[in-house]
Amino acid sequence: MSLEKAEEYLKNKGMLDHVIRLEDSTATVVEAAQSLGVEPGMIAKTMSFLQDDQPVLILTEGTARIDNRKAKMIPFDEVESQIGHAPGGVCPFGINEGVNVYLDESLRQFDIVYPAAGDDHSAVKLSIEELEQISGAEGWVDVCKE
Repeated sequence: MSLEKAEEYLKNKGMLDHVIRLEDSTATVVEAAQSLGVEPGMIAKTMSFLQDDQPVLILTEGTARIDNRKAKMIPFDEVESQIGHAPGGVCPFGINEGVNVYLDESLRQFDIVYPAAGDDHSAVKLSIEELEQISGAEGWVDVCKE
């Protein structure tokens, strides 16, 4: 169901043709990079947190680590109900109402990135400008460890 929600969202944004469906898993950054034939950093990793009890998504480059002293990750078994996508397919497309999305500065080093598309066998090929336009992001943040 998550793939369909993400695809419907992307269709409404005119980006459905950017979705890539794969036979191999894209559940982890390493698997996604191998399946797509790109470097791990180009995978736009979407991480889910609770900040003041509100769900938040932060997209980072694939190898980045978030300095999460101020926010706690949503427990694995609660991600789907809080965000609208299960772990391995979490993306900013077709998410639950009230989930704020942020893009981390670490993504800016790439022209093209590949966030998930709602399940663990898909991705979306997007320029940084396209990601910024269609993600519904509140803005850019710098939350990754050096």
